[in-house]
Amino acid sequence: MKSEKLYGVAPYWYIMTSKQNNDETIEFFEEHNYFGYKKDKVKFFKQGELPLLTQDGKLVIENNNVKMAANGNGGVYKSLVKEKMIDDMKSKNIKWVYICGVDNIMVKPIDPLFIGLTISKHMLLASKSIEKAYPEEKIGVFCRKNGRPSVVEYTELSENMRYKRNDDGTLTYKEGTFVSFLFSVEALEKIAKQDLEYHLAIKNGLYKFETFTFDAFKFFDDMLIMKVERDEEFAPIKNKEGIDSPETAKEIYERNLLKNGRN
Repeated sequence: MKSEKLYGVAPYWYIMTSKQNNDETIEFFEEHNYFGYKKDKVKFFKQGELPLLTQDGKLVIENNNVKMAANGNGGVYKSLVKEKMIDDMKSKNIKWVYICGVDNIMVKPIDPLFIGLTISKHMLLASKSIEKAYPEEKIGVFCRKNGRPSVVEYTELSENMRYKRNDDGTLTYKEGTFVSFLFSVEALEKIAKQDLEYHLAIKNGLYKFETFTFDAFKFFDDMLIMKVERDEEFAPIKNKEGIDSPETAKEIYERNLLKNGRN
C-alpha cells in the first residue's frame, strides 16, 4: 500500500502457504478484508512436502499414510512453477520478484535502490546482508564455495568459523543473510529445474528435511550483495518472549518511526 502511494504501482503479492495452513491463512485474509490491500493483487500457492522420519530412520505412518512436512523455504522455486505462479507472473509482465520470510516486520519489498543497483550491475539475483550482532546469532553467513556465491547456515558453521575474528576484532564470517532476496523471473525458472540439497532438522523428536532458498545461489557465477543497517530492515520474530520476540521487534519498529520523524 505504501509503495502504491509512493510510486503509483500496486505490487502483486504471492504468498506461499503449506498444506496444513493454506485454508486457515486464506480465511484469515478474508476475515480481515486483506488488510485493506486489493484482493486481486494477492495470490496463494502451496509449498511442497517431504516425508518425516523417526530418529532410527523409519517412515512415520499416520492414518495409513506417510506423514509429511513442509520442505523448507527452498521449496518456493519448484512450487512457483508447479502452482503456475511463474506463468501468472509472465502473463502480468512481471520481471523481478522479491522473496522474504514471514518473521521479519522490517523488510522492504519495494526498494528502488536495491532493484536499480541489481539491474545496473546486470545481475540475475541479489540479496541484502546485515552484520552479525554476535557469533551465536542464528543467521547464515555469505561466502564463496568453489568460486560461486553461497551461504553457510548457522547450524552448519564449524566452531572455528563461528568465532574466528580478524585482526581488528571483527568477525571473519560476519555478513549475515536474513532472507531478503531479489530474483529475475528468468533466474527463478532456472533454479526450479534444479534439485536443492536437504538439510536436517530435529523437531518434536522427528527428523525433518528442509531445503533452503540460498542454496540456489550456487547455480550462478555471481550475484549482488547489498549491506544494510540491521535496525532499518531486520526485526525478527522467532521466539514468544525475550530476544527476537514480538516485543523486541516492536521496539525496533517504533525506534525507526522516531528516527525518521514519524509518530
